[in-house]
Amino acid sequence: MLITAARVLAGAARHVVPDGAVLVRDGLIAGVGPREDVLRHAAADEPRLDFPRGTVLPGLIDAHVHLCFDAGTDPVATFQGQDDETLLDAMTARAGQLVAAGVTTVRDLGDRGGLALRLAGEVAAGRAVGPRIVSAARPLTPPRGHCWFLGGEVSGLAEIRDLVRENAAAGAHVIKVMATGGGLTEGGARTWESQFCDEELAAVVDEAHRAGLPVAAHAHGSDGIAAAVDAGVDTIEHCTWLTADGVDVRADVVDRIVEKGIHVCPTVSPNWRMLPKLLGTERVEPLFAAVRQMATAGARLIAGTDAGVQRARFGGLPAALTFYEHLGVPTDRVLAMATADAAAALGLDDVTGRLAVGYSADLLVVDGDPLADLAALTSVEAVVAAGRPVEVSAQA
Repeated sequence: MLITAARVLAGAARHVVPDGAVLVRDGLIAGVGPREDVLRHAAADEPRLDFPRGTVLPGLIDAHVHLCFDAGTDPVATFQGQDDETLLDAMTARAGQLVAAGVTTVRDLGDRGGLALRLAGEVAAGRAVGPRIVSAARPLTPPRGHCWFLGGEVSGLAEIRDLVRENAAAGAHVIKVMATGGGLTEGGARTWESQFCDEELAAVVDEAHRAGLPVAAHAHGSDGIAAAVDAGVDTIEHCTWLTADGVDVRADVVDRIVEKGIHVCPTVSPNWRMLPKLLGTERVEPLFAAVRQMATAGARLIAGTDAGVQRARFGGLPAALTFYEHLGVPTDRVLAMATADAAAALGLDDVTGRLAVGYSADLLVVDGDPLADLAALTSVEAVVAAGRPVEVSAQA
């Protein structure tokens, strides 16, 4: 399959090739560059798609989703009211929504019963339409801790290590630990409160790294963020720097995040523009400023939406990316956060996240130039996931 367009964002979505082309064979990128150069390698009867006003870029990566939740007003209640097969059907539909929006890889950071792993296998085999799924399986949390209902309750070092090993044996691609509380769980720890001691977090990281798996730490509170950094986690999710009194960004901890190369996924809702109205500007601006401070300091930010929690719709990543544009982050860096940088954080930087020969053919074609205006990402003209064209209109 040969795809031609007005421009191709080659490499890590930063190198613009005018009048470019991408050649896809056997699920991989076989050629990328100027149209005339790529045409030399295409067969005479090669299926062709031409987008004279469009841009071809790497498929987007949403580094934080929960396919088991429905993004409604009470996602936990809906989740708890569904049996596994009903829930798996709903998760499959949400996977279709994601890929139709140009999201060709997601990291699912918590579900029950290995359902995301099952769905990942169905997608990989071509029996379901969706993005590549990197799954954390059951997230670790204390008894009745944040998201206990996902089945990952642990108490003490032995249970922590056992569950990490169980998740690894089940095929998990990443280990998720709930370092602090969260707003989704009634009666649990407050959002800013830590849930594990230093020794316990160190055990999570040690056991996961023994299995060759990275650790993603859900951490809202400043204390929990600092503890996660000290423990050596690989990514920090949310990273809102909350305390009982507000927001406290610790510059020394930010410096350690940068020094250690820890990726930070702020999980920005597609509806971020509504937050000042819902929560009040005085509460929201410090949160926005915290992300700006991390970006300015050089933290390795990656894009994620927390899709599935309240009103965080699936396929809303393009809308969420405009948040970083609002903060003044250059558009090329924003695109990298949702492609090459996210792939690196997920351990997939030799598989996807860029348009280069030998990489998975994960492609998004949009009408317009997203480097000039990120809003172009919402004008999806075509999606190819692992070399398979997606029926965008049918899935949207």
